[in-house]
This record gives sequence, structure tokens and C-alpha cells, in this order.
Amino acid sequence: MSGHSKWATTKHKKAVIDAKRGKLFARLIKNVEVAARTGGGDPAGNPTLFDAIQKAKKNSVPNDNINNAVKRGSGLLAGGADYQTAMYEGYGPNGVAILIECLTDNRNRASTEVRTALTRNGGNLADAGSVSYMFSRKGVIIVPKAGELTEDDLLLAVLDAGAEEVNDLGEAFEVVSEPTDLVAVRSALQSAGIEYESADSSFVPSVTVPLDEEGARKIFKLIDVLDDCDDVQNVYANFDVSDDVMAAVG
Repeated sequence: MSGHSKWATTKHKKAVIDAKRGKLFARLIKNVEVAARTGGGDPAGNPTLFDAIQKAKKNSVPNDNINNAVKRGSGLLAGGADYQTAMYEGYGPNGVAILIECLTDNRNRASTEVRTALTRNGGNLADAGSVSYMFSRKGVIIVPKAGELTEDDLLLAVLDAGAEEVNDLGEAFEVVSEPTDLVAVRSALQSAGIEYESADSSFVPSVTVPLDEEGARKIFKLIDVLDDCDDVQNVYANFDVSDDVMAAVG
């Protein structure tokens, strides 16, 4: 799990500065719009919207874009799309289990894009339920290592709020909780004056598949292709890679 988490954290950092920045912005704005439509346009009363806005701001999405997304989602501005959540399950190279979470206004287009991405990169679409049982929905907060913040400091701040574990990812800490405790844990960090990078409801694998360098390259390529699909919001996979393999893959 640690290798997978480190990969996800590294990939998140790179996504901010690489050529896909426009696609990242679009994805974050869509999250804001859907959160506002689902739970209302007031971040104070809509924790999902609060976290979506925070994530967008931390990734340098302009405030005007964020505000317009909130207005579209809450019906104050025309032009909002009827996005629906769709979850697809599949297998990648080396038998890696994959969950693909989409926000789309066209399910047929989304399923076709996902199926094509999988089959062209050594994977295949699977029946509903054949992969999802290997994952659990969790609240995941990434906390950058800043100043003299230690793992013990972090544990002290979040344990009473419902955090289950704190993992050291190298350049950051990962705080894991039940999804229902995500807001409480995030609030505990704020009360303790601890900055966090992201707070998301995520899927965490219960079993992992260790990969060598060749396997890692194949699965990273597949996930990149899936990420390039306009309707795909998140990709979760149950691979694990060692630090040595991460370094070799670059």
C-alpha cells in the first residue's frame, strides 16, 4: 500500500505542473459543480463542496472559475451539465484490479472510452462486483511534512476525531479514516493549525499485487490513458511498487 500511496502522491504533484494542467482544472471544476448541485452552494453547510473548493484552490484553479462552478451547480448560473456518477471495474496487466470513477453526462460515451482504454493497454472491463470487493471506501487526507511536524503530533491531533492510521509517505503523511469521519478529522487538523494538501473520499485496496519494473510501467501507462479520458475523475488500483521500482520507472 505504501508504494501505491507514494505513487499517487507523486503523480498528484506532477499533475499540477505538467501539460495536463488544463485537464486537471476541468476535473476539479466539475467536482465543485457536482458538489454544489448535490448538497447546495454554501460550503459551510456542504462539507463535500468545501473540500472540492479547497482542492481546486490548492491546485491554483482561478477563483472566478470556482465561483462560476458553484453558481452553475446551485442553479444561479446557466450552462450546468447533468453529470452522473458511473463506476466501472476492470483488470489491468499482471491481474491488477482497477476501479474507474467517472462523472459524465453521457454514460455510453464514458463506458466506450473506458473499455477502449483498457483493451488497448493490456486490460479488460469486468462485471460489476468482480473487483469492487477488494476495495474499501475510506477518508484519505494528505498532510505535507512542514516545519517540525512529526507523526506523533499528527496522531495526537486526529485520533480522537476518528482517524484510523497515519502513514509516512516520505514527503507527506497520509491520514486514513472512515469516510463518515473525514470532516471531523479534517476539522481537527484545522483546529490544530495543521495544513493539509487534500481531503478526499477514496477507495483503498485491501489486498495488493506487487509489481516489478516492467509491470509498473504497463500499469502506469494504462492509468495515464484512463486519466486522459474526459469523463474519468479517479482511478484506483491495487498494485504495490517498491521504492526501488519507483526510482527505476522515474
